Amino acid sequence: MIPKYRKHFNQEFSDEKYKQLKEILTRKGGIEPGFRISESPIFLTKEFEGKLLDASESIISQIKALPAETLQKAIPDNCRVPNDADQPHFFTIDFGVCKSEDGTIEPQLIELQAFPSLYVFQKIYEETFCEVYPFLSSIRNPMSHADFKQYLKDLIVGDENPENVILLEIFPEKQKTAIDFTLTEQLLGIKTVCLTKIKKEGKKLYYENDSKLVEIKRIYNRVIFDELDRIPDLKTEFDFREEVDVQWITHPNWFFKISKFILPFLKHQFVPKSYFLHEFPEHENLENFVLKPLFSFAGSGVNLNPTKEITNTIEDKENYILQRKVTYEPLFEDINGEFSKAEIRLLYIWKENDERPILLENLGRMTKAAMVNVDFNKKDAIWIGSSNAFFGEL
Repeated sequence: MIPKYRKHFNQEFSDEKYKQLKEILTRKGGIEPGFRISESPIFLTKEFEGKLLDASESIISQIKALPAETLQKAIPDNCRVPNDADQPHFFTIDFGVCKSEDGTIEPQLIELQAFPSLYVFQKIYEETFCEVYPFLSSIRNPMSHADFKQYLKDLIVGDENPENVILLEIFPEKQKTAIDFTLTEQLLGIKTVCLTKIKKEGKKLYYENDSKLVEIKRIYNRVIFDELDRIPDLKTEFDFREEVDVQWITHPNWFFKISKFILPFLKHQFVPKSYFLHEFPEHENLENFVLKPLFSFAGSGVNLNPTKEITNTIEDKENYILQRKVTYEPLFEDINGEFSKAEIRLLYIWKENDERPILLENLGRMTKAAMVNVDFNKKDAIWIGSSNAFFGEL
């Protein structure tokens, strides 16, 4: 979308530089990324960035205006956690890079979550792109590394000793996002702890560090709560639904409250129309919509071509939405003259006493497949996988 930067990058690109990019990320993180790293950043115009921010600000305002009792309906009864918070600490929002009917390039909302993403990894990824390709520094995110660190430290660690703050995940070493955990440990001085290792005494939680029990006062939560039921024979001392003396960063209930559940309530030029399956109107054509389960992660259960035969077999229709299809525009040219499509995730934090969230970073995903998920790409494809967006003038 910015020809001068795309041409410059493609001229500088080499397999050696791609190898260097991945090696630097592995060295910084201490482990290899568990997902595919794209060869290329995504170049987008400042005008497009303005559209992203306009849509996001409108969506944030609409979410703030939703009644608390409406959001409470999003939480499954078996997943409800005590001591809910007034607002989330994290807010991420995904837009596809699309083309409108009049031919202009515009964002279209795909999904949104009040759940942390690869915040630290994306900052390090952006910095590493600039190390390997120094010309990118002129259009990098203006937020400094020091400011980024301070924002996250204030949010996650707060006034506590980092020793009493943990990043909580289930079997973290097996997660594709493990490199983000190690980078977060380095940045904030906190430990990553598996849910199965948590000790509980009364209402207090502990983890073991150097053969001593350490009290947990704040939990940077990375566990997808509803996925725990899918793990056979999972044994833990601590159940999320118990009342405990910790502060959640962010509270698990918000994973459900800001999710696909609220898409039918949102209205904006860049927000495709969505309906709950049980409220889908007869005048709409099912062929124009994508079927998505409310409670799924990383694209699981999504049906790009739903039929009445399929929807009629679904008993819990209130737990599904139909979202109007959008067409991702293949705009990002690789060195072979082929084009990738992309999705941009904006990574916000929401400090407890702030009226609105603060944008820290972005996460890009590139694909040549029908869905923006690297698992759907051909193995020999390039310009696919995790990326980072740089915004500049034409």
